[in-house]
Amino acid sequence: MNTETTPAPDFGLSLDQCWVLLDTEVVGRIALIIDGHPEIFPVNFVLDRRSIVFRTAGGSKLWAAMTAKPVAFEIDGYDSHEQAAWSVVARGEVQLIESQEEKEAVDARLLEPWQPGDKDFYVRLAPKALTGRRFKVIKPDLWSTRLADPRRASFE
Repeated sequence: MNTETTPAPDFGLSLDQCWVLLDTEVVGRIALIIDGHPEIFPVNFVLDRRSIVFRTAGGSKLWAAMTAKPVAFEIDGYDSHEQAAWSVVARGEVQLIESQEEKEAVDARLLEPWQPGDKDFYVRLAPKALTGRRFKVIKPDLWSTRLADPRRASFE
């Protein structure tokens, strides 16, 4: 059997594994429906009490928090040592954090905006669904794989 063309096994991640991976990252993408269209925004975030928290200015992300529309949040990565890719997706509704005590607790986790400007609104996503997967990647064809492909470092 030719292992180069056989699909790599896909391993579902447990809830705990998903939370561990979320805790290793600082930037994710939040997906919102705005005016009937999907929009995706990068956000830096922290975990607080089994929820994902980010800060924002007024605008689309804040609007989503105030209208209680469903959102998705995603992170992914590649482990060159294990030659495996992974992805974690959280789904649910976001809410505005209004309590100063909760804001201070999040600030203590070092949630500092990356983009300049006022990011005075704190938004919390307490996932109703949290899923993840990990899979081995196939060996790249070094002649036709882009130089920026992180798999190249594993096999060169």
